[in-house]
Amino acid sequence: MAERAVSRLPLILPVGTQVVTRMEVAGADGESIYPAGSVGVIVKAPVDSAHSYRVLFPDGTEVALRRQQLAVRKQVQQEGFLRPMSGEAEGDLYQYVIYRCIVGSRAYGLDDSGSDTDRRGIYLPPAVMQWSLYGVPEQLERDETQECYWEIQHFLTLALKANPNVLECLYTPLVETALPLAEELLAMRGVFLSRLIYQTYNGYVMSQFKKLEQDLRARGAIKWKHAMHLIRLLLSGVIALKEGVVPVRVEEHRERLLAIRRGEVPWEEVNAWRLSLHKAFDAAFAETRLPERPDYERANEFLLKARRSMV
Repeated sequence: MAERAVSRLPLILPVGTQVVTRMEVAGADGESIYPAGSVGVIVKAPVDSAHSYRVLFPDGTEVALRRQQLAVRKQVQQEGFLRPMSGEAEGDLYQYVIYRCIVGSRAYGLDDSGSDTDRRGIYLPPAVMQWSLYGVPEQLERDETQECYWEIQHFLTLALKANPNVLECLYTPLVETALPLAEELLAMRGVFLSRLIYQTYNGYVMSQFKKLEQDLRARGAIKWKHAMHLIRLLLSGVIALKEGVVPVRVEEHRERLLAIRRGEVPWEEVNAWRLSLHKAFDAAFAETRLPERPDYERANEFLLKARRSMV
């Protein structure tokens, strides 16, 4: 993690950046004038990494220093908190997965012989790890097996915000693992549904369709699979507001959606369907019985219970 953070640093640090010396700084006579760990500010940056920075110290002295002699002060302060987790240590966290389900095309009923199996879920780490200075990752990912597990608090927070991916985890019919705590969560999944669905789903689809239109104008082509899933998301949102459940399978619209994925439906027709669904979404929002906000208190009670179970 620390190495990746360093790799994202800009090639040239800008003027005004507060820095810390990595080693002693010697004066013209070779005598040490500043110990390692001294703080200064960059007042002149080089044009490339082969030249020196001019660094001003609190006593008014200005010194020429190379990049390898400097560390950004904010990063130095964070270094102790960024203890990298080894692959083995992160792998150990998978034993704390309490909920595992299948989402994506297989759950939607839109899969074919080439579809991946996407697994998502929740992990509940031991209290000592959660309480430690270093904490635990918000999510565990294995790209090679298409798996992703959210830390329980992060999962609940996303669900309360009406994140579509997380809500679908709670409503998918394809559940592989559900420990008693997870079964309790599934039994109370309705507490996460609110009118925020309208804002979250609608806003995301509108922004993504705008990008698709830009791609169409710029390149004459779009990602039809993405367009299909945006339509599917609107269909899901409309039913969620009307019926108070998040539908995952879409058999009723399967053939039409698959035709979009194959690029067989003209863009104008796809966009017209999208606009009609926005109108249906508006109507459902006006009549929905879902509350303005989800039940934060109930979700918090569940989280506390889950945390206590791991003490």
